[in-house]
Amino acid sequence: MISEIEKLVAFRYLKPKRKEGFLKIISIFSFLGIALGVAVLIIVMSVMNGFRTELIDKILGFNAHIIVKPFEKKIESQNLNKIISLSNIIDKTMFSFNGEGILINKDNTKGILIRGYHKNDLKKINLLQKGIFEGSLENFNKNTISIGKDLAISLDLKVGDKITLMSSSGIQTIIGTLPKQEGFTISSIFKSGFAEFDQNVIFMPIEGAISFFEASDDDLFLEIYLKKPEHVDEAKKKIQNLFSDYFVYSWADLNQSFFGALKVERNVMFIILSLIIIVAAFNIISGLTILVKNKTKEIAILRTLGVSSKSIAKIFFLVGFSIGFFATLTGVLLGVMFSYNIEKIRSLLSELFDISLFPEEIYFLSKMPSEIDLNSILIITLCSLAITILVSIFPSYKASKLDPIKALKYD
Repeated sequence: MISEIEKLVAFRYLKPKRKEGFLKIISIFSFLGIALGVAVLIIVMSVMNGFRTELIDKILGFNAHIIVKPFEKKIESQNLNKIISLSNIIDKTMFSFNGEGILINKDNTKGILIRGYHKNDLKKINLLQKGIFEGSLENFNKNTISIGKDLAISLDLKVGDKITLMSSSGIQTIIGTLPKQEGFTISSIFKSGFAEFDQNVIFMPIEGAISFFEASDDDLFLEIYLKKPEHVDEAKKKIQNLFSDYFVYSWADLNQSFFGALKVERNVMFIILSLIIIVAAFNIISGLTILVKNKTKEIAILRTLGVSSKSIAKIFFLVGFSIGFFATLTGVLLGVMFSYNIEKIRSLLSELFDISLFPEEIYFLSKMPSEIDLNSILIITLCSLAITILVSIFPSYKASKLDPIKALKYD
């Protein structure tokens, strides 16, 4: 325990005298360095957590959690009956068909991903339920398509416009095989908030997609949506056992390398930014060492008055720890406040300086995400305090070993 006299002396040393101005500057820089280091670390971790969560939400909003793809035989109705046994983990299922094509509009062309669904199934997709920007899914019928807002803007399209799609399948003619082309009408425009989808994905009635790609019912995929998509690995194993003759894969499989890279980047950023705290904490060693030298006479007097060397060590340790503790607390408050208001701050800075701080075409998100994670804040706080404790030990130990007789003799 720390006694009242130890606290009194420690907090007195936290207020350097006028002639100790240099010591005061070192203490201020130590405080600011640790506070800013903690704040920046919390902000970066919050943005990266938000970025990962936002991407997962967008990916899961547009993609099935698990997909069953046929090899040589179609997915029969008796296969679907097997899913009833997993009704506790499966939310909904639907058939789909995907293919790549080229959208042609006047002098513009764009490679796109075509996804075919039944109208009623399309309405079940989470992002489309609330993301229709113009038009309606009620008009989603034969020879109509639904396109993303960014694609509509780039090609100057609107609801009711007619466009031409070219498929990868060919048509036999007297002059050879030619790419198949068909005309379609835009029935609706959606906005997902994920630029990658809005620029490159269009939806088409499943019957039209099958015909457009010269496919059949044997080629349809089964899309499975889970009640808890975070438990996808466990669910995938159960579904694979039911569909052993088919290829089963999940959203995690398709994006494994991407989210693996995000995890590595997050860990590397944590290590790099922790160096800011470490460098700032080393200023505490410098400050305490100078403080011990300046207070040599006072330490000797305290020792002759009966203050133990252990108490001397506690006094100087408390000085260093107090700087680190209050700096960490300040950094946490700054980091949380900044993270909570980061989108407002980004918008304000973009307007003031007329620059784009978070371009949507690069990051594929319409706004800067941020997710405050209490576990991350706790880890950052504990790491900062641990660093402060470590750098405060050595100067405190040196102060406790000071010989009062020699100190008074040579002062």
